[in-house]
Amino acid sequence: MSMTVSTNDLKNGMTLDLDGTLFQVIEFQHVKPGKGGAFVRTKLRNVRTGAVIERTFNADVKVGLAIVERKEMQYLYRDGDNLVFMDLESYEQIPVPVEVAGGAERFLAEGQTATVAMHQGNPIAVELPASMVLTVTETQPAVKGDTRTTAMKPAVLETGLRIQVPLFVEPGERVKVDTRTGEYIERVK
Repeated sequence: MSMTVSTNDLKNGMTLDLDGTLFQVIEFQHVKPGKGGAFVRTKLRNVRTGAVIERTFNADVKVGLAIVERKEMQYLYRDGDNLVFMDLESYEQIPVPVEVAGGAERFLAEGQTATVAMHQGNPIAVELPASMVLTVTETQPAVKGDTRTTAMKPAVLETGLRIQVPLFVEPGERVKVDTRTGEYIERVK
């Protein structure tokens, strides 16, 4: 069962099925040249490989639309090359290959939730909120009296992610991290 969508109706985040390969629309632009037909210039991410391609379509052409189901799932643990998630409704455990997670594993501590996108029963992506809160497991102790907010030091978080944090952050404290850039946002009390 496949559906189609007009290239005039593309939206960011849509998943297209182009000859059996799934691509997520990252950005698109409608172009109307002075002469000739209008067209749509797109940037697409290959869902399986993560590679980004640019592709141009004529305006108002039908392209395959993949039906993607998004489910809130709890991250349980890592098992070799898979991240094991649990469906919060059915309690079914679903292995998600690390390459499908696309780096999300760096921000997921056991027990946290994320959105897993599924296509025909197969996980195709792990979508995180814009920021996650994680515990600092290793960093140099805070320097007394040094409250400069610009000076940074390396820290290791509970997921193994290494980031730069301000000097006042202590081991055991929780910090908010931007999941797009991997950068420290703020300390969380």
